[in-house]
Amino acid sequence: MFEEIYSGLFPFWDKISAADREYICENSGIRTFEKGTNLHNGNECSGVIFVRRGSLRVYIMSEDGKDTTLYRLHNGDMCMLSASCVLKSITFEVIIDAEEESECCIISGPAFKQVSERNPEIRIFSLETAVSRFSDVMWVMQQILFMSMDKRLAIFLNDEAVRIESDNIRLSQEQIAKYIGSAREVVSRMLKYFANEGIVEVSRGGVRILDRKRLRELTL
Repeated sequence: MFEEIYSGLFPFWDKISAADREYICENSGIRTFEKGTNLHNGNECSGVIFVRRGSLRVYIMSEDGKDTTLYRLHNGDMCMLSASCVLKSITFEVIIDAEEESECCIISGPAFKQVSERNPEIRIFSLETAVSRFSDVMWVMQQILFMSMDKRLAIFLNDEAVRIESDNIRLSQEQIAKYIGSAREVVSRMLKYFANEGIVEVSRGGVRILDRKRLRELTL
């Protein structure tokens, strides 16, 4: 099963030896995590995580308990930042939680590190994967530091609607606030403004986009 998964996931798979491929497969496992489960607490080498089903949130936590979402992982996404022993240049700690019931394929961090030390193709892939995620992180920082709240919220709602291919976004205001790095009260006020303008409809079940064109205009 893992051979089939990795052959389509890793571009280096056919370039490494059969023994190394077998070793990676032997040190892999499929795990199911309930909503709210912590997968990685930042100070360990949990391994390489591949999401087969569900949604994970990757975030950082300040000393006073405030958190900022860096990015989210969905079906088909992979996280290398949870394998700190593989990428020693990563000096900050991230935390990963399951946002819903999720099924993940996890490769042991030490095992992946051992094989990567013998194969430069794996090290290059790991660095490229981490760099692509840093682009996501920098986009989040740019929004928090330089964008107005209405634009940040509009970007999130538009992106989420595109991702789920629906105008009905079934997320609570607290979840939305968590994802965009704001307070629930601020998100609540901004959603009320959007609703008064006829852009969205807010209910206990989430947010329904009524005017996609005007919402996109707010993202510009």
